[in-house]
Amino acid sequence: MRVYLSHGTLSFPGYFGERALEALSRHAEVVRNMGEAELRDEALAEAAQGCDAIIAYRGSPGTEATFANSPDLKAFLRCAVDISTVDVTAASRHGILVTQATPGFVDAVVELGIGFMVDLARGVSRSVQDYRAGRIPEVRAGLQLRGATLGLVGYGRIARRMAEVATAMGMRVLAHDPSTGTHSLAEVLGEADIVVCLALSTPETRHMMNAAAFAAMRRGACFINLSRGELVDEAALEAALDSGHLAGAAMDVGSFPDQMPNPRLAARADVIATPHVGGLTPAAAEHQAMDTVRQIAALAAGRMPEGAVNAAQATRLGFA
Repeated sequence: MRVYLSHGTLSFPGYFGERALEALSRHAEVVRNMGEAELRDEALAEAAQGCDAIIAYRGSPGTEATFANSPDLKAFLRCAVDISTVDVTAASRHGILVTQATPGFVDAVVELGIGFMVDLARGVSRSVQDYRAGRIPEVRAGLQLRGATLGLVGYGRIARRMAEVATAMGMRVLAHDPSTGTHSLAEVLGEADIVVCLALSTPETRHMMNAAAFAAMRRGACFINLSRGELVDEAALEAALDSGHLAGAAMDVGSFPDQMPNPRLAARADVIATPHVGGLTPAAAEHQAMDTVRQIAALAAGRMPEGAVNAAQATRLGFA
């Protein structure tokens, strides 16, 4: 079996790695993208000519242009949980299997979220910025997290793990999930000292954190987004910060390309921002890379792999 690994030389170390590459090489002949650029469309198809499968970094989406120009391609493996970069309908039309990895980043994202909460509650970044600018920081009382209320909007794997950690810290936890219920959104927003957005991104949840949602939050509360940028109306968030209704915000995602935070918001003194690195730890990245290795091993053995998204439409595999 011949596999094209789309990760360029810049993304390979952090998002795939040598150990996963060594493991992959035991099951397939590996063709690597040895350039810095992440290839897509016809360029990706050309680079992967003769390959049975592509393992795709997010910079190499699965598009109609790639699938239509890849006559030998049987499988497109997304080295992540998120398959929003893959046109599954187009892949199915061409008989190409699409797979996704399992989430290995739960603890990594939760740890970053806890760090955000501590920072917002105690003004850590504000003090650091002042000292670096040669100013003596204003001494302010902070929020003690033990006894404070954490509101979780969305209650998937990351939120459930965050609830466990926060509970162990002595926090009261309220959760609302748009798809399953639990507490009402009004209750979560109205009672929480810190609201963390972890809802799934769907057409229904777009801008669910809007002007009305921010107005429903307690005055002086803080907001954190660890999910997807499109869940937040950034103009409304900015207005809530400008008015002083919200004391601060933190975000690992936003409306800029590749889910990066909006630089204008990120530059604010009352905002903490990181460049979409919530799940970027060696352990989390290797977990997902090794998922793709196991999927290739299954395909090489003539088995449908775990994580298959469109198994019934994957006619190029020739499985009975």
